[in-house]
Amino acid sequence: MPELPEVETTRRGIAPHLVGRRIEAVVVRQARLRWPIPKALRDKLPGQRVDAVERRAKYLLVHTGAGSALLHLGMSGSLRVLAGTTAPGTHDHVDWHLDSGRILRYTDPRRFGSQLWQPPGVTHELLADLGPEPLDEDFGGAYLWKKSRGRMAPVKTFLMDQKIVVGVGNIYAAEALFAAGIHPHRAAGSVSLARYERLAEEVKRILDHAIARGGTTLRDFISPDGTPGYFEQELFVYGRADEPCKVCDTPIRVVTLGQRSTFYCPRCQR
Repeated sequence: MPELPEVETTRRGIAPHLVGRRIEAVVVRQARLRWPIPKALRDKLPGQRVDAVERRAKYLLVHTGAGSALLHLGMSGSLRVLAGTTAPGTHDHVDWHLDSGRILRYTDPRRFGSQLWQPPGVTHELLADLGPEPLDEDFGGAYLWKKSRGRMAPVKTFLMDQKIVVGVGNIYAAEALFAAGIHPHRAAGSVSLARYERLAEEVKRILDHAIARGGTTLRDFISPDGTPGYFEQELFVYGRADEPCKVCDTPIRVVTLGQRSTFYCPRCQR
């Protein structure tokens, strides 16, 4: 599933083509995504001018005067800006026709993504209980330390809890914990303030770097200009089971934690 850097890469790719443009028509060829595309989006979006394209967690919000389209890429979804004459393929489910003559096309082979609607002045229920953004100033080690007190859940599960902090998915949680030297199974409440400060710094550094590198291409993610992300080439633990650690040569281990594959170095992480 695309994580925060992939979604931010998508936002930066499509925003220059959308902001200030009027959406002339919305063509829905397949309305049955993770949730059915609501009638409000199909009725209210045409004729609107795009004011801004924002990212909140792993969601994209396309703001207009009539409300906001709330988009999620799911496991295999992508958004591409194409010439308006580009013929649709089998998995091209939605086109937004822009007054520039181009289209914003949503493609999703698995149909786990979504296109929903948020009226003006309303926070969609999917966004209501989310934690802070990891790249914002109010996210840091002191915040993580305070939230973790008394928690026995593994620190990796804690870090991936969207009510604690948004957008730190499986790949980047594994990489940040490795960089901070923290074992993923360690109880969140047993991690010291100093180690959380290091962890928060590594989360910010790794996410910033992954965004600069265009995200991580593991299966389906391709950026809006058709190029893959390159951060995969720089992964230290994720996807490297039984390969030697790049720091100490100890074989990387993989276990299942919270129903997710969890990669770590048993020597570097404690």
